[in-house]
Amino acid sequence: MARMDVTGSPVERNNSKVSKEQIRTEDAPPPGGSYSQAIRSGEFLFISGQTPRNLSRDIVDGTIEEQAQRAFTNLSKVAEAGGATLADAVQVTVYLRDFASFDDMDRVFARFFPEPRPARTTIQTNIPVEVEVDAVLYAGTQEARMEREQ
Repeated sequence: MARMDVTGSPVERNNSKVSKEQIRTEDAPPPGGSYSQAIRSGEFLFISGQTPRNLSRDIVDGTIEEQAQRAFTNLSKVAEAGGATLADAVQVTVYLRDFASFDDMDRVFARFFPEPRPARTTIQTNIPVEVEVDAVLYAGTQEARMEREQ
């Protein structure tokens, strides 16, 4: 089915004016499906959900703190591949299997995200791991990123 604009005219997908650059790193687990680890669009970096998996995609067993540590580490590695850090996060969504583990996850979260912390939504959901996290980061202009790397 064709997408339609507000006037009812078909929208052509091939003529997208959105700038999208795929971000990949071998320092975080590869995607488990047909999606990118992250996409840079303009000055923002959109990082896909990161879970407590090691580089071979095996789930890291352990407490919620250990699983959160791994998920946030994976998120950080993808951010670095995109020329940013978790200090650049403006929005984070955390998915928890059990909301009773919120306080434990929050303590780990505070170690990864410095003040001022990003806006955050935490959702309880039926996921196969204890925690998953995705984020939107302000990566800045290409010129600013190049200056930071020097």
